[in-house]
Amino acid sequence: MENSTQESHLRSDNSVTYESPYPLYSMAFSSTQSRTRDHRIAVGSFIEEYANRVDILSFDPETLAVKSNPSLSFDHPYPPTKLMFHPSSLQKSFDLLATSGDFLRLWEVRDGSVEPISVLNNSKTSEFCAPLTSFDWNEIEPRRIGTSSIDTTCTVWDIDKGVVETQLIAHDKEVYDIAWGEARVFASVSADGSVRIFDLRDKEHSTIIYESPQPDTPLLRLAWNKQDLRYMATILMDSNKVVILDIRSPTMPVAELERHHASVNAIAWAPQSYRHICSAGDDSQALIWELPTVAGPNGIDPMSTYTAGSEINQLQWSASQPDWIAIAYANKMQLLKV
Repeated sequence: MENSTQESHLRSDNSVTYESPYPLYSMAFSSTQSRTRDHRIAVGSFIEEYANRVDILSFDPETLAVKSNPSLSFDHPYPPTKLMFHPSSLQKSFDLLATSGDFLRLWEVRDGSVEPISVLNNSKTSEFCAPLTSFDWNEIEPRRIGTSSIDTTCTVWDIDKGVVETQLIAHDKEVYDIAWGEARVFASVSADGSVRIFDLRDKEHSTIIYESPQPDTPLLRLAWNKQDLRYMATILMDSNKVVILDIRSPTMPVAELERHHASVNAIAWAPQSYRHICSAGDDSQALIWELPTVAGPNGIDPMSTYTAGSEINQLQWSASQPDWIAIAYANKMQLLKV
């Protein structure tokens, strides 16, 4: 991708489309290659009823073929709000997949089958569970997964032991997203309009690093820049803005990216570059931005643009294949080569 001030358009001949029988929302790239050297991508259905599906697809970047395998497709209760593969790229005989919905679930993905391993439920009463809005897998300590819930809590699981390491009442309202920064540090965003950072070594306190300009405007998504942990990005409900935060200077965003023409739904930092971020939204556009060292007076323009067939609901940037971004709209997953 040429890095110039001129906006470039991601060419459609650099894209691959997978069409699903049902609407898609959640997606995840595996960090390991399967034995056939293809890359695994998990996609989750978004059907507003109990019975949903997760399909494990294989993607060959050489031939640009995306294939589904019926033996790697399984039922999922409710639409999965998020999918993630185990962050380690060590060659294993199987992949571990985590999904969130009513509970946090772990699945073992082998070459010809998917087996449920565990259902992690912290609810004291069996009849009721507070749905999970999101989760994040700790890359430094992969035994830790943090979940966010509509019951205002964040829960940190030790998945090796299948027990809760800690549960925090994180916000005043529903928690919509969670992201790890370090082994013991995570952040979350909420319907109460705040971004808060928590340190497991000091569970009594949290640091508010941003609050919505209009009180009680929910913050929906949070992305922590793994290449430069000083930076985070968040999005507000029904807003065309991506807000870039520097945790060293709380409360004031370092940049606001305002070139979408409708609400932004998803954000992802580049896995291999600390200055690039992708956003996607209801204007059917995926925009890649390069953050300048100093923002000019007229705001920041995206360096490249891709227009999809309809509103883009979800976006993932592959850490194992950093040339590829996945977007989900309607019943399609599209892979874009950047």
